[in-house]
Amino acid sequence: MVYKQFQDLKLSALGFGCMRLPTVDGNDANVNETEAARLIAQAMEEGVNYYDTAWGYHSGNSELVMGRILKAYPRDSFYLADKFPGYDLSNMDKVEEIFDKQLEKCQVDYFDFYLFHNLCEMNIDAYLDPKFHIYESLMARKRSGQIRHLGFSAHGNLDTMKRFLEAYGKDMEFCQIQLNWLDWDFQDARGKVELLNEWNIPVWVMEPLRGGKLASLSDEYAARLHALRPDEGVPAWAFRFVQTLPSVTVTLSGMSTMEQLKDNLNTYAAEKPLSSQETDCLLTIASQITRHTSVPCTACRYCTTHCPQGLNIPELLGLYNEFTFTGGGFIAPMRISKMPAAEKPSACVACRSCEAVCPQQIKISQVLADFSARLNL
Repeated sequence: MVYKQFQDLKLSALGFGCMRLPTVDGNDANVNETEAARLIAQAMEEGVNYYDTAWGYHSGNSELVMGRILKAYPRDSFYLADKFPGYDLSNMDKVEEIFDKQLEKCQVDYFDFYLFHNLCEMNIDAYLDPKFHIYESLMARKRSGQIRHLGFSAHGNLDTMKRFLEAYGKDMEFCQIQLNWLDWDFQDARGKVELLNEWNIPVWVMEPLRGGKLASLSDEYAARLHALRPDEGVPAWAFRFVQTLPSVTVTLSGMSTMEQLKDNLNTYAAEKPLSSQETDCLLTIASQITRHTSVPCTACRYCTTHCPQGLNIPELLGLYNEFTFTGGGFIAPMRISKMPAAEKPSACVACRSCEAVCPQQIKISQVLADFSARLNL
């Protein structure tokens, strides 16, 4: 097992994400606890020492299951991460109540790592609102020893992350972001890593396989990778990509089968970062994949200078690309929902002034109308 140094801790570079534990009959709320315990036992034996759960995973049952499973192991043999569920705004005034309940559910006296969960455009104002005392409460828990290391996870854009860091960055010890070779440019994971590097905040990786989308590729793309590394499977390339980034400490993977676990354990038996040639190949494939499902906006911003509504067209087209590639997802709908009505796709009046100056000849008015219809705006 590859290990990474974090302050005075030696963390397994592969972390066990507990959002996709094995289930019974495909029912996400019904975790197959026997099989989950078998996976954890194998992970423990192979040196995985980082386990990541959350309030909402498996409809609230992930914490309960992990609490029962991890109770069988010495407390100093693993590091447990949990999160404050700020993705639900109704939780904002319940930080103390929820934290105590999480300790109870996980059957521990403290969390090794604790996060502001899912920082995004939807909740940034609430996270920063002093009336909820979230920051003050979590810092108090850290002083008491119930939180050993405090950080945050983020699905928001760069501006949202900057606002959060300007307020709380001096006390953030790590940050968990969606990071993989497809999102390096597609979701500007590159920019987020650079921002965190500026703050000297270590990176935790979530969705290295983008929910499984990067676990397999077309024969054409797979053949390109195989030519460079004949002994490396397609999923391993995703992990080798993040191993190439110096600031990455822990990479989380949700493993629901023994086959997935053993494949990942084999990958993390050694660190084999990509060469510049291999990285270029991977990012070229990423560009080709997203090009098939997205509009070719280059963010030149000629369109914005001709839009009578003042719409941020490149941002809207970027969200449209994310929405269509993901098949919906939550990132695009979440960001659109927080926009004022005058900034949403539905505010387009189809004057087509933007299209007259678009170098890529994108039918912007049609795209925004389609986006609005898909979002039921």
